[in-house]
Amino acid sequence: MKHITSPDNPFYKELGKLAASARQRGKTGQTLLDGAHLLAAYLASGNVPQHLVVTAAAQLDPEITSLLEKLPQVPLMQLDDALFARLSDLKSLSGVLALIALPQAEMRVAQTNFCLLLENIQDPGNLGSMLRSAAAAGCDAVFMSRGCADAWSPKVLRAAMGGHFVLHLHEHADLLDVASQYAGTIFAASLSASTSLYASRLNGKIAFAIGNEGAGLSQDLLGKTMPITIPMPGNVESLNAAAAAAICLFEAVRQRSQ
Repeated sequence: MKHITSPDNPFYKELGKLAASARQRGKTGQTLLDGAHLLAAYLASGNVPQHLVVTAAAQLDPEITSLLEKLPQVPLMQLDDALFARLSDLKSLSGVLALIALPQAEMRVAQTNFCLLLENIQDPGNLGSMLRSAAAAGCDAVFMSRGCADAWSPKVLRAAMGGHFVLHLHEHADLLDVASQYAGTIFAASLSASTSLYASRLNGKIAFAIGNEGAGLSQDLLGKTMPITIPMPGNVESLNAAAAAAICLFEAVRQRSQ
């Protein structure tokens, strides 16, 4: 196991660029997974990382050592705590980072039966939460417009809690084109809609379109959907976009399980 002690190490510099830059992640087709939970989820999806990076203390952690034992063929490097901390935005060191290749979405629009269309979701926490909800609800794909946050950033990965690895993720998608190709019904949560989510038939081939946290869906995309409203008897103006997505998804789960 190689021990890196200098920030000038070329491999370490490359890791730093990946941790900090969406452009670098897109250019190299790689990202970093921070922590044992994300690494375990990645392995459970049948994938293997390209490199592993650990702290000295991590080698005393039973969860991390168990994961490392499953990957004897993967190059392993040790970083001093200070260098590891520069690659992570967690307050406490997770102890393990995995360098992975970004999975390529293979599912085409015509193949998906239950999916999300996300337009200009800019908050990484919201985007990650939506991916987590989509994975938990059994969606097969998520299509994200060019204005969405980077799906493979550390914050989105952490918020999605492994959801990335059970979904076909399409970034920089032309959502108008996706909507035109989609053979099922696309529902869109809208405050001005007259039809309730709970009165809508959500069986069969469906999708939900969720818009920007402040502006909502564009009128062009809204015009290709069936608007629905989430009843809110309380005295609030609107729901958080991630909460609205979860409510819609799990009402569909409820109806599809009956």
